[in-house]
Amino acid sequence: MSGMDTAVSIALGIGLAAAVGFRIFLPLLVAAIAAYTGHLHLDDQFAWLGSLTAITMLSVAAVVEILAYYIPAVDNLLDSVTAPLALVAGTVVSAAVITDMPPLIKWSTAIIAGGGVAAITQGVTTLVRAKSTAFTAGLGNPVVSTVEMFAAVIIALLALLAPLAALALVVAICWATVRTVRRFLRNDRAAKQRAQSPAP
Repeated sequence: MSGMDTAVSIALGIGLAAAVGFRIFLPLLVAAIAAYTGHLHLDDQFAWLGSLTAITMLSVAAVVEILAYYIPAVDNLLDSVTAPLALVAGTVVSAAVITDMPPLIKWSTAIIAGGGVAAITQGVTTLVRAKSTAFTAGLGNPVVSTVEMFAAVIIALLALLAPLAALALVVAICWATVRTVRRFLRNDRAAKQRAQSPAP
């Protein structure tokens, strides 16, 4: 495997992992269908992902997950439950598409890059939904859920069609996330300081 092929496979894994952070089962379903139709090469240990059985199970899981995020209160509960699952799923999907690498390097990359990126994007969805719940009393959450669903599909497809472009998009998302979180933290600190300051 050439260095370029290795870079592409890592970019593909990171792209799919980022998509998993928005919805766990949708990107896995996209990867399973791509593998089944011969458009995605999987590591031999993960050949099961490209089976009809996996596609069927992931289809059911994806539909249930999508519908659950449109149920008030359940969507916020799911965010707390899916956080660790997103990390695991991001690691697994990354390892599945990073092929022809020594196991130690492969799994280190999958855990750090794949799992880490999935955790970041999942954290973004949790933060956005929490703000939506606070400012709209949950009325804006269906819009957030719809955006997340499309983001999961679009990023997963982009990762399959143009892995390096997907990697660039993921980097941009992570950069924007860091800036947003820092702004939220500054605003929260400023609000606390104003609340603690004595009235003139």
